[in-house]
Parts: sequence; structure tokens; C-alpha cells
Amino acid sequence: MAFVTANWNPLGEAFYRKTELYDMCWKLRDGLRDCLVAAAPYGGPIALLREPQRRSPSSRPQLEIYSASGVGMANFPWKSGPVVQLGWTVCDELLCIQEDGSVLIYDLFGSFKRHFSMGQEVVQSQVLEAKVFHSPYGTGVAIVTGSSRFTLATNIDDLKLRRLPEVPGLQGAPSCWAVLTQDRQTKVLLANGPDLFILDNTSCTAVCPPGLSPQAGSIIHMSVSFSYKYLALFTDTGHLWTGSANLQDKVTEVNTKVRMPPKEMVWCRRPKSQQPSVVLLWDNHLLVAGVCNDTIQFPIDEQCVCVSELDGVRIIGPSRQELLQEVPLVCQDIFKIASMAPGALLLEAHREYEKSSQKADEYLREIKEQSMLGEAVRQCVEAAGHEYDSNTQKSLLRAASFGKCFLTDFSPDHFLTTCRELRVLNAIRESCVGLPLTHTQFKQMTLQVLIDRLVYRQFCPLAIEICRYLKIPEYQGVSRVLKHWASCKVQQKDLSDEAIARAVCLKVGDSPGVSYSHIAARAYECGRTELAIKLLDYEARSGEQVPLLLKMKRSQLALSKAVESGDTDLVYTVVTYLKNEMNRGDFFMTLRNQPVALSLYRQFCKLQEPETLKDLYNQDDDHQELANYYVTASYREKRLETRLSVLQSAVDEYNKAKNEFAAKVTEDEMRLLRFQRKLDDEKGAGLLGLSLQATMEALLALGLHKQAEQLYRDFRVPDKRYWWLKLKSLAEKEEWEELEKFSKSKKSPIGYLPFVEICMKSHNKYEAKKYVTKVTPEQKVKAHLAIGDLEGAADAAIERRNEAEMGAVLSRCSTSDCLLIDKLNRAKSAAAKK
Repeated sequence: MAFVTANWNPLGEAFYRKTELYDMCWKLRDGLRDCLVAAAPYGGPIALLREPQRRSPSSRPQLEIYSASGVGMANFPWKSGPVVQLGWTVCDELLCIQEDGSVLIYDLFGSFKRHFSMGQEVVQSQVLEAKVFHSPYGTGVAIVTGSSRFTLATNIDDLKLRRLPEVPGLQGAPSCWAVLTQDRQTKVLLANGPDLFILDNTSCTAVCPPGLSPQAGSIIHMSVSFSYKYLALFTDTGHLWTGSANLQDKVTEVNTKVRMPPKEMVWCRRPKSQQPSVVLLWDNHLLVAGVCNDTIQFPIDEQCVCVSELDGVRIIGPSRQELLQEVPLVCQDIFKIASMAPGALLLEAHREYEKSSQKADEYLREIKEQSMLGEAVRQCVEAAGHEYDSNTQKSLLRAASFGKCFLTDFSPDHFLTTCRELRVLNAIRESCVGLPLTHTQFKQMTLQVLIDRLVYRQFCPLAIEICRYLKIPEYQGVSRVLKHWASCKVQQKDLSDEAIARAVCLKVGDSPGVSYSHIAARAYECGRTELAIKLLDYEARSGEQVPLLLKMKRSQLALSKAVESGDTDLVYTVVTYLKNEMNRGDFFMTLRNQPVALSLYRQFCKLQEPETLKDLYNQDDDHQELANYYVTASYREKRLETRLSVLQSAVDEYNKAKNEFAAKVTEDEMRLLRFQRKLDDEKGAGLLGLSLQATMEALLALGLHKQAEQLYRDFRVPDKRYWWLKLKSLAEKEEWEELEKFSKSKKSPIGYLPFVEICMKSHNKYEAKKYVTKVTPEQKVKAHLAIGDLEGAADAAIERRNEAEMGAVLSRCSTSDCLLIDKLNRAKSAAAKK
């Protein structure tokens, strides 16, 4: 396969190759002349601003955005101020830095996103030069102004401007400068003639590159490697110095013998390579200078720009785009002429096998003798990942597949993974997609970022197919793509709301991780409220529907959704929002149409806003509940007059509600309060606020029997209740004579057994015996047992011939009561016979 090495060029111990990526799809009439050009790394988009210094209102500069393959993505006239520099963020957003220090940010499709300023002082002094750089903190911007001062923003998403110290002796812009990121600190390295300075937050330090020849002259160009590890300096005598970016070590110094400053100078280095090189671009040729003091020259027949990549340099011209990179070691081992590496032998073995030649067995035997068959397969798989040509990839992978057939313990995971990844890479490298990623870049970028970039470029079908092909978990892959697709779909103005909602539902369905409320919010942001409401109907979670409906001022619908959800917290959230947004009348009318919400709001008002509850009942003409409210409110009043007034309001409302019983009871409460107040004033009894029964108990305890009897008559207290109250009161005070008089006042409505029991409870057996004779025959046994008279209880039980009562007496007898027990047993036997 000698043709693979046809475009290899030796540089010291390494080889460099130029691989054609695309025949550019754009048709640039004037090429790249008079253009500001910015191309994003990792196969990113290209931005062109034609004639950026043109300031005529009738003929404005044209800003054009293309994919890496030259497919147009946006094109519009530049109507803002003069642009000094273009650059891309890590998220593929275009930064346009103007002379006045304003930075305008656009997306891939030319839509304006936002802007920020590099400081008010820049407006006066103007921006002379600017650079966009990437650091661990994100995308940054650095500028140098007409007053020779540098201003730095390390992360445009968290803007914090830093004005760096002055540089001694600097007038205007420096001859060249670059941004360095070292030890998580961002610094500026600049050259002013032969002098070199490093600017940090607090100081300006003069430095000297180690080993730079005294006759090198003034530094007129500098470049930092993609990883910020290496630095290249070009002088006006044609010397190229390379070394570490911290200026501690020198790598090499090459005399290019070209004094003219290069248009561009970028590093070309693959990861872990010990042979870094620098690419210098002039109008008619491109020079690659390595650490070995050798150079490679390529003729250039059209104006080009160079884009530094992780593992090479993209060279973009009006008609084509190429990738210049160091040939990976594994590819060198396989494809070098007369190579005896295991991978090379395995590739040859497979070629001979396809020819049905016996040499295939000889090559395989040679590899096996060295016990290197596993290594040979690994080399072929790894080399296939580094090749851009699909035919070369197939040859290497077929050779690897051929070799692993002769291995018993070889894991196919690496082989299968590489096959899948190459299929994905070949798909996205197509001109219609325009993402010329190498396998190394893909691994560094990660699959998730690639999916994000495809979605951002609106290649959703391709992104979904990749997710399914690589078996990415649905919530990380397909669902995330569908969510973004739906967010873009709702912005289509040529389709009706119904059609878009139906299409989104059909496509998204019940995909996990996709929130219809998120899509609806996007529709609302685009001014399509009705579409947002239709989409929310598909949202299963009410907690996601309601906040957006409130934001859209659809409060009635939000309240209905909250009630349907059965989530009381959600209902309270909507009710609170409505209360703050509406006037009170409209608010109450809205709640009347939602009984559940109204009930919950009433519960809330009972605990938190009683006055609002009163207004709510008034609004509804709910006299019954309003009366109940007045009754409850009366207990919060401390002054009697106020309490009586509130209770009178309750009576009036009960009458309106035709609740005669409640009205009568409330009037009784008012009479009781007046009676209590009168006694408090006369006797100091402290009765106010007590219930009727508690009042009577207190009066009896105080010996105010007449007043207690007055309450008994006035409030028609049942006889049984009054007798019980007076009985317990007299017994507690041990007024036995009064108790006896009371028992004789009239026939007891509660009987006389309670008198016996109350006396015994007070341990007064003497008084208890007085009432035993008055007890009814049915209660005689209980009365005698209460005072401990077993003989009397036995006689009463025998007289009544009641077996249950006789059994009760027997249970109370002890072994010493033998005669009584015999008497009861005989009586029980006689009663049983009859």
C-alpha cells in the first residue's frame, strides 16, 4: 500500500502529511482577501467578515457563517461598529469585538444572543488589537487599547474585567503578543522590539527566552501551542525560537532565512508527541519547522488561513481544506516501506489471504513466532482510527478481524468500539454535515459534546441515529435530542399551533427525560401562547404545568389544573398567586367556580386570615357560616360589650339563615354572659366565660344556691342534671344536713341510690344508711352492697327471688359468712325449682 505514504514528508524522525478534507462548497468571488476570518477548532464553523473597515451606510461589510465544509449557515450585512476581531467560544458562538470595546455574540445561524463591554475607558481609547482564547475557566477575550493598556476577561459567561499593569516604554500596540494560561492563571506575553514582557494581575516582568541568539533581532510574531505548553517566537532576522511556554526551556532555534513576517504562525503537534513543530504561512508558501532544525515547504497557490487543532493544523483556502498533521507512530510502523512491525505483517498477511496466496500463512507464522499477534491486531485497530480515508480504514479493520480469528483470549471490545466510532466519524465528516473530526479530537471532545453540536446545528435525525447506534441511554441521548428538536420546532412560523403540537406529541411521545413544560416554555418565549397551552395538555405532571400557566397569565386554567392534580400545596400556590394578582372581588368570584379551591382557602383563612374569611362569607351571602364566624370571633373579644355585640350579629345572621335553634342558643349565651357579669360585679365570683353547667357548679360551690336555682329555672336545666350537680356539690362540702333537706324537698328525679353512693364516696356510712330505705326495690341490693350490709342485700335479693342479685351477693361473701352463703344457696335452689 505504497500510495498511503505518497503524501508523507519526513521531518527529522517524524513524518508529516497533508490530507484533503473537503472541496469547499462555498463560492467566494474574491477568495479570502480583505476578510476577517475566524474558524473554530474541533472541525468548527467558519466566520468571514468582508471588508471590515468599510463604513459607508450604503455599502456595509457582509458577515457570513459557514460550516467547515463551506455550506452556508448565515449571511447578513454588518450594521454595527467597526470590527477588530472575530472568534468562537467553546459552545460555537461567534464573538465580534468592535473598536469601542463592545463584544457582540451571535449563534451559528446569525441570531443575536447578547453583548457586553470590555470597559468604559475603552470607548475613548479604542481597541487596537484583540484575541479570543480558551482557558480552564471558559472562553476569554483580551484587548490592547490605544493607550497601550491590556484588559482581560477570563470567562465571558462570568464577566470579570481585569486591567493589567502598564508596560514601560510601550507606545501603541506591541509588535506581537499572546495570551498564556499557566497554573490556572491567565497572563499576557508581549514583545516590544527585542524586549519581552509578561503581564499578570499585579506586575509587568521583563523576561528573556533561554538560548535565543544575540543576533536574532526583534520579535515580530509569537504563537502558543493548543495546550499552552509550548511557545514559538519569530524575529525580524528570520529566526524561529521554540521552547516551553514558561520560558524555562529551549527546544530549538531554526533560521528560516525568510525575514518577512509570516501572516500566520501556529503549532502542529499531536498529543504525547516528542516532535512538535511550528507551521508558518506566507502568501506563496507554507513552512513546517521541527525540533531537528529541518523544515518542510509546501507551495501555496491561494490565500489561506490556518486553524490550530489538538492534533494538527487545518489549512482553509477558497477552494479546498486540508489537514496537516504529524503521522501517528502506529501508522508509521504499519505503512513505512519495509516495515517489519507486527501490524505491517498482519496487513500484508491479509492482502495475501485475499489473493488466496500461501504467503498469508508465512506472514502469520512469523507474527506468531514472535508472540505478537495480539499486538498486531491492536496496531491495525489503532491505525484505522487515525486514518481519514474510509478505504484505508476498511483494509486495516479487515486485517485486524482476520488476525483476531487466530486468537483465543482476545477481547473484541476495542475492535467493536473503534468500528462504531469510525462509522459515526465518517457520517459526520460528510460535506452536508461538515464536522471533520479526527479520532483523537473525537475522544477528547466526548460523544455527549458531539451529540450537542449536531443538535445545535439542527442535525437532529442524524443525532438520534447515532444515539441509537451507539446505544446511549435514552435520557442522555434520544430524549435530549428530541427536547432540543421540539424547542426548535415550536419556532417554525409557517405551521399552525395545532400542527406543531400534534407533530411534537407524535415525535416525542412519552420519551423519558423530555418535559413538555420545557417545550411549552420555549413556545411561550417565542410569543406562541396558544401553542404553549396545547403542549401543556400533554404534560403529565401538574407541578410542571401550573407555574408556566401562571407565568402566561392563564390563572383560571392554572387553578383548574391544580385542583385536578389533587395536590393541595399546588392549589395553595395558585390561590396565593391569584390573591396577589387580582382585586378582591374578582378573586372571590374565581374561587366560587372552584369549590375545592374555595374550601382549601377557607381552611387557610380560618388559621391565618379570619377577617378575609368574613369577607368571603359576605361575598357568598352565606349567613350560616357568617354566623358561625361571629360566634367564633366573639371568644377572641375581651370586653363583654364587644362580645355581646358580635353575638348579636351572629343571632341576626342565624335568623337570616332561618336557623332558629342556633339563634335561640346564641341568645341564651348572651343572657348567661349578662348574668355572669352581674354576679361578678355583686359577688366577685369570676364566672364570666364559663359554660352554664360550670357556672352552676361554681355557684353551688360558693353556696349561692338561690342564684343556681334561678339559672336552673331560667335556662330550663333538666331536673336530673340539676339534682346531680347539687348532690355532688353538697357532698364535696360535707353539708349533710342540707343534703338531707334537699332529698326531702321533693321526689328525687335521679332516685336515691346516687345519694348512697355519693355518701360512701365521702366515707360517710352513717349518712348513706339514711337513704337506703328510700331506694326503689330494684336498687335495694346495690344500695345494701354499697354500704357493706350483706345481710340486708341477701334479704332483698331473696325477697325479689332474683338469681342474678343473689349471685352478686354471694360473690361478695367471704368464707366466714357460711350461714349467709347456705341461706342464699337454698334460696337460689328454691327459685330454680319454681
